[in-house]
Amino acid sequence: MAKITFQVDRCKGCGLCVGACPKKLIRIARDRINQKGHHPAEITNPEACVGCAFCATMCPDCVITVER
Repeated sequence: MAKITFQVDRCKGCGLCVGACPKKLIRIARDRINQKGHHPAEITNPEACVGCAFCATMCPDCVITVER
């Protein structure tokens, strides 16, 4: 099982990671706002993550870390 973490305070909520996830596990959190005033990305089901790191590759701000 892979471990995925987000640096929530640096996320600008662009959504590129959402579109990149082949398992559709990432979404933009509409109920939270980070320090920059953006809705950050979050993973919905971390146990289902396969560790492909497509999300981390697409992130322009390098806020996603995937550990296998």
